[in-house]
Amino acid sequence: MRSLWRVSAPGEIIVVCTANVCRSPMAAALLQHALAVEPGPLQGCRVVSAGVVARAGDAVTPHSVAALRKVGLDIAGHRSRPLTQAMMDGALAVLCMTEGHREMIRLRADPVPRHLYLFREFIEATPEREIGDPFGGPAPLYEAVRDEMVEAIPGLVRRLRELAG
Repeated sequence: MRSLWRVSAPGEIIVVCTANVCRSPMAAALLQHALAVEPGPLQGCRVVSAGVVARAGDAVTPHSVAALRKVGLDIAGHRSRPLTQAMMDGALAVLCMTEGHREMIRLRADPVPRHLYLFREFIEATPEREIGDPFGGPAPLYEAVRDEMVEAIPGLVRRLRELAG
């Protein structure tokens, strides 16, 4: 019998924040970039983002765009979208920025996604698992948030490999 923690084919990975205009678009682009060089099924995974209280169609913040341009990624065309049950039902994994986001999903989703994690959950060397909201802050704050996401990617990719393994 196959473990519930394994999948046999690539799937969509959803990165979630509040309004889907700062953190989750940045994290999705960074993770998609990392998965593009992975062998096997992870390379075929599509990473998307959504917000637990997002309105559809809002533009990503200029500081988010600038923070990712500094590392060679372009998210200028991103438009926000709300997280839906249909998105979660088909997802390989749902990755949240904070425990508050994860709790909102647990309270609203039916069924709750099996693979519901914090983006920074798989970092061994730090107790800080949440990624704070930079909205309205200065450009250096967005860059710090970007760096927190980059720090999380190796552990997150290892966990995704286990799911796809």
